[in-house]
Amino acid sequence: MTDALELDALWEDFHRAVNMTSQELAAWLRVSDADESAEPLPEHAGEPTGQHVLAILQKRRTDLTDDDIAVMYEVVDTVTADADVEDEPRAEDSVRRHRLMSVGHDPLRR
Repeated sequence: MTDALELDALWEDFHRAVNMTSQELAAWLRVSDADESAEPLPEHAGEPTGQHVLAILQKRRTDLTDDDIAVMYEVVDTVTADADVEDEPRAEDSVRRHRLMSVGHDPLRR
């Protein structure tokens, strides 16, 4: 398990990286997984990482599991690495934006 100071820093980094609310992320996961004929059940919509991020957003810091912490590190690393590659988000870069939105980060939101 992570020590308290490291967990505090991770909590802050995660909530800085995830700039979508739980409601926005849940809606995005449903929309991104829907097709012309059906929309998945909310608890089954989106990729597993996105669902895990959504679950973390609904938790208190004291309720985090080791799996939650691993996903938080993964999300922070993903968002940070993407920001290092491209400083200026472009609206036409929808594949990149949609990939990041699936883990709770909208690059067009500053």
